[in-house]
Amino acid sequence: MSLIVSASTSEVAAVFTTNQVKAAPVKVSFQHSRNGGVRGVIINAGNANACTGLQGLRDAQEMTRITAKLVGCKAKEILVCSTGRIGVPLPMAKIRRGIRKAYRKLTPNGGAKAAEAIMTTDTFRKEASTQIEIDGKQVTIGGMAKGAGMIHPNMATMLCMITTDAVIDKRTLRRCVEDSVEQSFNRISVDGDTSTNDSVIVLANGQAGNNPLRSYHPKLEIFQSALRSVMRQLSCMIVEDGEGISKVVEVAVKGAANYADAKAATLAVGKSTLVKCSWCGEDPNWGRIMDALGYSNARIREEMIEIYYNGLQAVVNGRRSKVPEARIRKIVRQRSFTITINLHMGDGEYSLLTTDLTEKYVALNKGE
Repeated sequence: MSLIVSASTSEVAAVFTTNQVKAAPVKVSFQHSRNGGVRGVIINAGNANACTGLQGLRDAQEMTRITAKLVGCKAKEILVCSTGRIGVPLPMAKIRRGIRKAYRKLTPNGGAKAAEAIMTTDTFRKEASTQIEIDGKQVTIGGMAKGAGMIHPNMATMLCMITTDAVIDKRTLRRCVEDSVEQSFNRISVDGDTSTNDSVIVLANGQAGNNPLRSYHPKLEIFQSALRSVMRQLSCMIVEDGEGISKVVEVAVKGAANYADAKAATLAVGKSTLVKCSWCGEDPNWGRIMDALGYSNARIREEMIEIYYNGLQAVVNGRRSKVPEARIRKIVRQRSFTITINLHMGDGEYSLLTTDLTEKYVALNKGE
């Protein structure tokens, strides 16, 4: 279990899974995040408290009440997150003890332990932070995340908690968070599955003392860029730690008719089981990429498509280029590489960080 507490009431902006099956903690946190100020977040790992009916809701609410009593605030000022197996009731006796134990161990230097506590199939903890200057005040943004499997927009089986001492109004914080999530956690995929528990929560308690960040503040873009950077670092760590992976691949589509077409084409390639298996086998097999582009909703003309591996052209005008296949294979043997696809239909662009699909992933996910 992990507990995050702010010394003062914080503005909050949160983004949750778009899955229609939402875990109890997602439902509770969604409501509490709309109420206004937040003092803390209580998190448990190992049990998702999803598909657990009314009892699951009552258990999530009890987690907020117990935490609030310890912190000295109202239950609606506490958010709750869970991650783990779906469909199993929370072991509430253990949860109650865990909340009290976590509260007793609260410390300003407990970030690393908090990040470790939320891990499930993760193989390393995921943390990132940065500092910027606004109005002569030092502003800190720090975050932790967990995730390794069931990763795909929108969003992924991941939890992310970010705290900042910036002074920022709720509406502006919300816009900054939504933009940063779109450029980070919604641009990663491991296995094409969107979870029941995804949550990105950002707390801003204002203790830095800067002039309030609003839409017209001249330094807002500096804050936005820093927040985006922290989220991108955390999202990249999630992909690097993907369950059983051996390759990290960036798929970038440009020259699409528009943004929607670029996104559709990118996601079709990035979540194709056949394409991902070929990466695992270190076989460029660009024909599978052409196939995925063809069944996507993107407008394409086969004879105009170009495909590049780390800038080396494999496909020109929809056909094999003159580049020796051995050179392309050498690229695909690397731990990470970029596939760039030019559709030559317009100026739409989109990119996704994804992975291969390995025998180890299948073995890990045969059961829980």
